[in-house]
Amino acid sequence: MSLRAGNAGPPTLAFVESPVQLLNVLEWAHVHALRGAADPVPAVPGQVRRPVTGISAPGMELTIVVLSPTDPMTRGQLRRMADLARDEGYRVRWEEARGGTAAPFQTIGGLAGSLRRADRIVMGDPFSRYVQLLLTITRARDLVVVDDGTATMEFVAQLARGERLVRWHRKGGRPGARDLLFAPVSSSARRRLTPSGGRRVEVFSSMPVTETPAGVTVTASDFGWTRARFGPPRITKGADMVGTSLVETGVVDGDRYLEAVQTLAKAHGATRYFAHRRESTEKLHRLAAETGLEIVRPDLPLELIARRGPIGRTILSFPSTVVHTLPLALAGTGVRVAVCDIDPAWLTENASPRAQGFLSGVTGSAKDVHRLAAVAGPA
Repeated sequence: MSLRAGNAGPPTLAFVESPVQLLNVLEWAHVHALRGAADPVPAVPGQVRRPVTGISAPGMELTIVVLSPTDPMTRGQLRRMADLARDEGYRVRWEEARGGTAAPFQTIGGLAGSLRRADRIVMGDPFSRYVQLLLTITRARDLVVVDDGTATMEFVAQLARGERLVRWHRKGGRPGARDLLFAPVSSSARRRLTPSGGRRVEVFSSMPVTETPAGVTVTASDFGWTRARFGPPRITKGADMVGTSLVETGVVDGDRYLEAVQTLAKAHGATRYFAHRRESTEKLHRLAAETGLEIVRPDLPLELIARRGPIGRTILSFPSTVVHTLPLALAGTGVRVAVCDIDPAWLTENASPRAQGFLSGVTGSAKDVHRLAAVAGPA
């Protein structure tokens, strides 16, 4: 059962900028449809989940607003996810939020009325300057942060410690001119994301949450909508590999990454490489030429691709969101997720001082995965 867009009830606006965020809005809506908005069941990952006993959700008017990025791969996946959301009965509003100098002003102006009327705001990326700016307009009493992978872990930890909101791979660097200019808006957003007497804050995540801010409700995502909607997949005998954008974000050296992929693929007999949507075309061409792997550019988030199948019996990954989400999406299928640690020697000189510890924590906190030692490059 879904919370249909046409039902009477409190207006809810969801803001997404990536296909994974949109997927998790659908997962959030599915959970609240089952449990009912009056009984959100704060199931923190690691605690025992209370069983769902029936359908008790009141009506809720949900509109999903896509703040479209410029990256073609992300836009393509977002288009497909938007179609799925419409199939589920939700309204989807596509905004060319970055389509020129005037686009941000037109987008914010066009959304101002809806923002003021909304009783609940759902957001996929609290680090987004766009989202932080929109938070200064809304009067909503309920704020929900849905999963955006490893960024969600960092957001919750920063909120609990009262720190400024900054992405983990940039933490430790000096703020730039734009950061300083935007600082008042970011500080305002952090205050709004802090629960108070008249404002409730929920974090909906499949990631481990170890530092829970006072008053924040943490609801566990188990990919119930994904498992109900797709699969089970056909399982092949071989192994598949999942790519990462750690090279593109300046954390891992490109040559070291290629060597690790080549060694890992050879050791485990991997034949396909599922590219991250932000991996560069140049890097992928080089990977294909030097490793012989078939490069697959998924048109949907990997959780849905894997659930539809076919998928290898073993999925190889480096530390990333999928080491937490794929075991949930593929529960009961017999697929094994194996994660390879990042060797400190792979990090670039510009990597954040805490990059190694953060990535190790991503791996170490993952459940139902097989942990592989960091691989050495070929001799």
